[in-house]
Amino acid sequence: MDLSGILENNPVKVSVPCRVDFGGTLDISTFYLPLAHLNPVGFNMAMDLRTKVTLTPYRRGRIKVSSRGFDSAEFDHGNAPFDHPMGLMFACAQYFNAHGVHIQIDSASPPRSALGGSSSAAVAILAAFHTVFENPVDPAQVAWLAHYIESSVAGVPCGVQDQAAAAFGGAHMWAWKIGDHGGPVFDRFPVFDSKDDRKNFIPHMQVAYCGIPHVSKDINSRWVASFVQGKTRTVFARIIEMTRAFYTAILNKEYAEAADLMIRETRLRQQMTPDVLDETGEKLFDAAQAHQCGARFTGAGGGGCLWAVGGQKDMVLLAESWRTLLKDIPEAKLLDTRIDPAGILIE
Repeated sequence: MDLSGILENNPVKVSVPCRVDFGGTLDISTFYLPLAHLNPVGFNMAMDLRTKVTLTPYRRGRIKVSSRGFDSAEFDHGNAPFDHPMGLMFACAQYFNAHGVHIQIDSASPPRSALGGSSSAAVAILAAFHTVFENPVDPAQVAWLAHYIESSVAGVPCGVQDQAAAAFGGAHMWAWKIGDHGGPVFDRFPVFDSKDDRKNFIPHMQVAYCGIPHVSKDINSRWVASFVQGKTRTVFARIIEMTRAFYTAILNKEYAEAADLMIRETRLRQQMTPDVLDETGEKLFDAAQAHQCGARFTGAGGGGCLWAVGGQKDMVLLAESWRTLLKDIPEAKLLDTRIDPAGILIE
């Protein structure tokens, strides 16, 4: 459908948050189906480094995508390659048979930071197109649709936690399972009950960007391969237990326990894939332990971001240490970010 006329006087703007996480990978059906008897869960916190998508009119029969950190691209309607660096975005437009549209993506999170940026962008794009067509924007439906489109074009198994965090916002433990009608569903278990709870958590958390482009496909594929081969199923069973315990620790403000669980889970991941922390990540991880804090990579690691949890005084010292470690690395920095209670926002 040609959207140029519709968007001429009514451009659509939508934004969604990114996320940090614990217990990732378990949101991939390759994992949560064989481990269903253990009630697999994941944990994430939506962060207020939001990805904004704007739909504006473009030439009839053409689709253009622009995103900070990437070269803009445009193709004829129906001919956009889904294996392009921005193929996921074109695939989202194709779902609506849309053309005559320019999709502009502006993310406040660093590029390739392992904060779920591309999946978040897909959620925002789908919500924007729903808005154009005056469809209801249901967060769960948008999250699952974004997940299935990404899975169909990525060529590797994909999870749904990034899309869920973007669609709903907030901080949650998620239960991954098959619903009563035979399809996958998730249950949400919020961490914070109020604005004050979120505010009180701020001094107990830091997020650092390592300044190194993140590529999750290789590490993720090795986790998937080792699980399918039967080599690491007991490891992921332990990660389920740790994730549930981490949620309980954050819920009860037991930050020393939460920190210990971050260290233990990261070490398990390192045993499976030693390069889940790169050289900078190793230094940040060691500094966190030295200051009685916990730290963990985001996403599939291998670069990108680390996030830390600990006591308030310990986090002050850790922040100073991390700044020192990052000061000579291009683009690396502590991120000024907070938990974002909002998911999809339509302007």
